Amino acid sequence: MNRVNNNRQDGGMRIRPWHVAVPVLIGIGVVAWMFWGEFASFDWAAISLTPAAAVGLVLAIVAIVGREWGYMWRYRRLTDGDLSWSQSFKVCMLCEFTSAITPTAVGGSSMAMIFMNREGINLGRGTALMIITLFLDELFFVVSCPLIVAFTPFDSLFGTFNVEFSVGLKWVFWGIYALIAAWAALLFVGIIAKPHGLKRLLVVLFSLPLLRRWKRKAARMAVNMAAASVEARSKSLRWWVEAFIATALSWASRYAMVCFLFLAFVPGSDNWLVFARQGVIWLLLLVCPTPGGSGVSEWLFSEYYADMVTSAQMALVVALAWRILSYYIYLVVGLAVIPSWLKPRKQ
Repeated sequence: MNRVNNNRQDGGMRIRPWHVAVPVLIGIGVVAWMFWGEFASFDWAAISLTPAAAVGLVLAIVAIVGREWGYMWRYRRLTDGDLSWSQSFKVCMLCEFTSAITPTAVGGSSMAMIFMNREGINLGRGTALMIITLFLDELFFVVSCPLIVAFTPFDSLFGTFNVEFSVGLKWVFWGIYALIAAWAALLFVGIIAKPHGLKRLLVVLFSLPLLRRWKRKAARMAVNMAAASVEARSKSLRWWVEAFIATALSWASRYAMVCFLFLAFVPGSDNWLVFARQGVIWLLLLVCPTPGGSGVSEWLFSEYYADMVTSAQMALVVALAWRILSYYIYLVVGLAVIPSWLKPRKQ
């Protein structure tokens, strides 16, 4: 009976081999398809582990640590220290793993309340904190994307090497940014400004004939936002600032990791431009339908950075290194963490 109850508490989470195999095969398949003709003439001499390259790789690993430390710091802040550093690490790794095996439009953060609950955080409070983390992530993009555009030459940011790709990228970028800004505004109203007003609006709106089928889900979202509002409005300005700084640190470390990979494999690149384009890429990947962005991210990275890399062969190397450090590594770590997480808790 205890095992059954624990399984229910864990949200019925079941990890099967295909959950991991599908995104991995998609990613490898796309890379193989894109660069099949490059392997035969691959110039392995172009890859040399110089002292500068070694430093770049080490710094890329440091950036990974910064990414996860930022998230751990955020969970520590959000829970007012109720989660230890080790518990925060476990929650982070489980969220990263879930993000890797689900569409990025879903994301691992949607499971955070279950992971926090397993570590002793009340499920209702965990749900409220999960909504706050969503708001902080969206807020980061709402703030950072205009700054990236403001401090980066427009043509350089979106590339001039392929006119159709560049124009399409601009339209998609601003379209997704508008959606993210609207979602962030909705979250702000729902958890800070007018939670009860938004709840009434959602009930009225989803009572309309065309939207009635989603009324139950809308009501549940309104209840969760109201709970998040109670949590959020009780916190000080310092609490919010620290949580946002932790969020920004994590995302900035994610972007910086690619700068260090370019330092290792494509020395002399414009580091700010590499960093700025990461902001565009990750915004686009927020709505990617494939697990962990598999396939789409490899293609987007190689196309988008084509004008900054010396050859398609080197683009393959950098793209693979990026995916290994930003994606595949979390599949491995997640698989290592999950067995202990799924063990029944002692009563």
